Amino acid sequence: MGHPNVPLSYKQARAHRNKHISNRLQPYTPNDNLNNALGAIRVLGVELIEDELKPHLITVLANIREKKKGAAEQVVISGILPILALSLRSRGPLTLLTAKLVAELAKESVVRKGFGDAGLVTALLSVLTSTNEELLIYAARAISRMSYDNCKSTKQQELLLRRGSVPRLVAILLRFPDKEALEEVCLMALCNLSGMAVAEEAGMIWERGVPVRPGECVFHGVSPHTCGFASSVKLIRVLQWGPSQYMVSIEDFQRCSSSFWNLHGNKRAVHWFPFFNLGSCSNMFKVIKFSTRNIPRTKSLKT
Repeated sequence: MGHPNVPLSYKQARAHRNKHISNRLQPYTPNDNLNNALGAIRVLGVELIEDELKPHLITVLANIREKKKGAAEQVVISGILPILALSLRSRGPLTLLTAKLVAELAKESVVRKGFGDAGLVTALLSVLTSTNEELLIYAARAISRMSYDNCKSTKQQELLLRRGSVPRLVAILLRFPDKEALEEVCLMALCNLSGMAVAEEAGMIWERGVPVRPGECVFHGVSPHTCGFASSVKLIRVLQWGPSQYMVSIEDFQRCSSSFWNLHGNKRAVHWFPFFNLGSCSNMFKVIKFSTRNIPRTKSLKT
């Protein structure tokens, strides 16, 4: 009951507003289906029994892909990340499914910041020596996503670089020259590791260029024009300068459309100029030298 002197229209408006607020402030109810799956993985995970673990991994993957509210936080609290690392290292029947899950989890900053302590960084690097193309795609995608937000992932990047991520990615490019999907994700990972971040949403198109030196591979990626005026261009050169030793150079340019140059009265034929990141001009050009000579084929990744 309300006050008899309060207008009915005011009562209705207030009731509608209170209903809207109550809906907005409803407490979060944990996802029991996800909790059960995470609990089962935690209990059964050490033995890595495929028939028992697979449906639970699929449940977790579905919740993360659908961006269910609180799913990422539940994964962190559950403590299953070391079990996922164990599954990757085992190279068993669950490894591919685990790599898919880890690649999705790498999108979530609250989850990926625990990858190092859980052993997932070294586990992903061990997967990069696999011959399974699909497995390599998901492992490289996870590494790319871990390195994308470089202002928050500096430690992750340093660990990946120290443990030999770049020579492994280069080796994949040379081993699978005609696999476009694998090539694309490896090139994006190299850019993100170098600090020249490439967003998956950018829609960058990668092509092989013409090498100018013996033993060199050239790749260039072009993103669509922004507002019809300019596009970002990445130029990656991989040069073998010794047995199992490579130099990787990455350049970042901005290419302007002819309409932009005509608009500003610039008659130059070349429409290329260096692209400077605000506050960090050092990112305009990166040259990285890495060696794969001392990288063992075993699970130990110490160089």
